[in-house]
Amino acid sequence: MTTTESHAPELAEPQMLGFLAQLGIDVEFVRAEGDTLFYRSGAGEDVPVLDVAGGYGALILGHNHPEIVDAARDFFAAGRPVLAQASRQSDPTLVARLLNDILRREFGDPEPYYAVFANSGAEGVEVAMKHAEFARVLRVQDLLTEIETHLAAVVEAVGSGAARVPEEVLRRLGAEPGDGPGVLADRVRAAVAQQAAQPPVFLTFAGSFHGKLAGSIQLTHNAGFRVPFAGLAASARFVAFEQPGAVAEAVEAEGVDVPDLLVEGGEIRLVQRPFPTVAAFVLEVIQGEGGIRMVSAPIAAELRAAADAAGFPVVVDEIQSGMGRTGAFFASSHIGLRADYFVLAKGLGGGIAKTAVTLIRESCYRPDFELLHSSTFARDGFSTALALRTLRVLEADGGAVYRLAARAGERLRTTLEKVRADFPDVVAEVRGRGLMLGVEFRDQSTSPLPPLREATANGILGYLFSGYLFRAHRIRTFPTASAVSTLRLEPSVYFGDEAVAELDGALRALCSLLRTGDPRLFETA
Repeated sequence: MTTTESHAPELAEPQMLGFLAQLGIDVEFVRAEGDTLFYRSGAGEDVPVLDVAGGYGALILGHNHPEIVDAARDFFAAGRPVLAQASRQSDPTLVARLLNDILRREFGDPEPYYAVFANSGAEGVEVAMKHAEFARVLRVQDLLTEIETHLAAVVEAVGSGAARVPEEVLRRLGAEPGDGPGVLADRVRAAVAQQAAQPPVFLTFAGSFHGKLAGSIQLTHNAGFRVPFAGLAASARFVAFEQPGAVAEAVEAEGVDVPDLLVEGGEIRLVQRPFPTVAAFVLEVIQGEGGIRMVSAPIAAELRAAADAAGFPVVVDEIQSGMGRTGAFFASSHIGLRADYFVLAKGLGGGIAKTAVTLIRESCYRPDFELLHSSTFARDGFSTALALRTLRVLEADGGAVYRLAARAGERLRTTLEKVRADFPDVVAEVRGRGLMLGVEFRDQSTSPLPPLREATANGILGYLFSGYLFRAHRIRTFPTASAVSTLRLEPSVYFGDEAVAELDGALRALCSLLRTGDPRLFETA
């Protein structure tokens, strides 16, 4: 670094870098392999750090997995094009086929899913939101066309004397006895048009996190992230998490009817037609940023039944929980929730490429969406080649990686539960499945240590714990963004006994300091 560079102002997110510096974790990593990151010490030596954050769930195969690295080398050695839009591309098709094979295996249903590629998880969620809204608008148009056909028949029947208008119909439409059928039709059209002009509603669970783009941020429950941008896109209604009956109540609350007129038996009858107001229900089956909380099978069944009855799709965000992390490729397969849309990202690129895909069930898919949505870098040659190699690694040897994830997750969870049992006054709960686990710490607002009380009040308690684990034990993990008393643990499937023991010792040291109110928790070296 030159002298000029060393004195240059920090322009790449300086506030975040300052926060990392306060925690003592503002190091630059120079090398990575498996579950280990390395930074350079002042003496020029590589310092290993156990990475339990796992790229926020993206590193299911760890850092720089040899087969994924080889796939990247092979791609460039062959001189293959990264960007060749509007051409036939084999890898995206093969990725889609392989994902469909997995879907059939885990859910037992042969109906295919179409794939729409994107650049990130948040963008994949927005693809789902756009497609769901496009489908809703087409349903609305079909309803309007049907009502308009009925109105034309009413005008014709009344005008010819073939049908009469009962006084009750006039009254309910606010019309006078002398008003002709055209007035009645216009009253119906006005009511329908008023409803059609309303924005859609997306339903999601309290505690949800689906990204921070203009649309996806509306589905993120944390008000600190969402409220500043509330005017940018359609709003969401947040449904109580794991509360029986809450989904059905929310769907009923959003139900709206519009008037329609029918000719029946020589009279005009006024009927109410359900109007499609809900575009979709979007959920994580394991809430990543909401504290690693899992949707139960009974609630999933309630959700599926309510969506089917009301006629809107279910979108499952498997961005963190998918790709085998829970011991199955789709975490939703554990609870029997077959979605109409699945969103995958993070681990899909094998820890190297940035890519995402939204899978849409054939019966829900609207082919014209392909003419309305596109992205320059989505479905590029490099990311889809790495996604294909990643899926093949996961599926190799009859899904050996999934079995690894299940065993490693069980071993890690057993260790964490022992920590909780030994420190029940410090650790409140261990949650999650497979290698997507959360450790929730108890409230520290009455701690004898002022920094702990302040961290609790300022909503940064988990970050303080992360700083300690890094400085004192060279372990890297972070809290969940919307439940900052919960540390999330998302290592790779190769997280072995030695790594588990290292994490166990570090967590026990942290719990001991919290139990005794020891100020060594804040030492920087």
